[in-house]
Amino acid sequence: MESNLVEKLGYVFYAVSPNRTTFEKVEEVPNYLVEVIPWLTFFVFAERFLLIKQKKSFRVNDMIGSASQAIATEVSRLVLDGWKFAVYIYIYTNWRIVTLPWDSLWTWFIAFLAADFLYYWTHRASHEINFIWAAHQVHHSSEEYTMSTALRQSVLLSQILWIFYLPVALIVPPAAFLVHFQLNFLYQFWIHTELIKSIGPLEYILNTASHHRVHHGRNRYCIDKNYAGVLIIWDKIFGTFEAEKEEVVYGLVHNIKTFESAQIQYGYTISLLKRVWSAEGWRNKLSLLFKGPGWSPGKPRLGNVKDIPEIKYPVEKYDPQLPILYKLYGFCHYFPIEFAFIALHRNKHILPSEVLYGVTLYVMFSLTTLGSLFDKRQYAVWLEALRCLLYIPVDYYFSPWIVITNSPYYLAALMLIRGLFLVSGILWLKIFFDGYTVTWHSKKLR
Repeated sequence: MESNLVEKLGYVFYAVSPNRTTFEKVEEVPNYLVEVIPWLTFFVFAERFLLIKQKKSFRVNDMIGSASQAIATEVSRLVLDGWKFAVYIYIYTNWRIVTLPWDSLWTWFIAFLAADFLYYWTHRASHEINFIWAAHQVHHSSEEYTMSTALRQSVLLSQILWIFYLPVALIVPPAAFLVHFQLNFLYQFWIHTELIKSIGPLEYILNTASHHRVHHGRNRYCIDKNYAGVLIIWDKIFGTFEAEKEEVVYGLVHNIKTFESAQIQYGYTISLLKRVWSAEGWRNKLSLLFKGPGWSPGKPRLGNVKDIPEIKYPVEKYDPQLPILYKLYGFCHYFPIEFAFIALHRNKHILPSEVLYGVTLYVMFSLTTLGSLFDKRQYAVWLEALRCLLYIPVDYYFSPWIVITNSPYYLAALMLIRGLFLVSGILWLKIFFDGYTVTWHSKKLR
């Protein structure tokens, strides 16, 4: 048990044995992300504890906002992902130019380098091509830089970037690629922190917290730098490396002011489509899609760095203030959403399609509702009341599958969730009967 925990910890840092991470068939490859969820959760809360100990701010809204995007992305993959890897397998089976032995150490290292090299270029493309940036900006939308920021992923991007990896299918066996695709992604979790300043000489070779802080900065010197996944050498070879200098300020050049999941995921895309629709001529329309997000007529392909606004100090972050009880409410209601995701993942192969899609929609709706609560939207009360009401049919149709397939621990968690929704439902009924108002300090949310 202890060795198993240590091995799973190694997944987070790419500290793995090639022999233990070499497989012949795709079906044998573990879902490493699900395997390390306990470790990721531990690191997120351990980091928060250390930040609080250092008297640094702890923003529940941002942490849940980031974690919500991870759930939105992973839930979408449950219903959308199956066909994508089938394309990779088809290309490898029919068009590969070489057959590498699946159990060779050389194959393992070639797969590692290929996955990391292609990650650099897919990541760079997601910053330099506007319609892809429309998806990737989700990851950069947090004004914090913590391990929970690493969880802030894009639903749309997960459905786009796989195309860039297809050339690897001409060489690398599917199982080997799937291993390194996952481990490359997991490695980038721990570099999303301000607690780690430097790791010494390894800074010259590896992508580190210091290098990636620059990538997430909105300072002028940080824009379009440090795209690496694991090896920073790609940035040094292709001229996109920048060392950390002045204090980095995080987020988008023009930050969005919301914690609503749907707005974070799709707001920029909708705005881009409106700009394309109103642009004059096909040349400008295509340029808006395929040139950089800073482009406009008469400017270079990637825009002009002088257009990036200077940082104004002190930096004010979007942080609507809520009473502690409402923060606690949002914090507590996040965990049933995570529970639903884990249960969906465990049972996806046996769930009826109507239950799978229905619970998926409910999870997506819940993420947006919690976001509206943290935004102090006027309609948040109505949405939250509706969400608590909709829990009744969701529980009715979904919980029997949990009872059939899962352990007593899941049943105990289910009972706690039912109790939480019962108390919450009573709370919202009381609010309505008391006059349909919720007081945020001195303000009212109607």
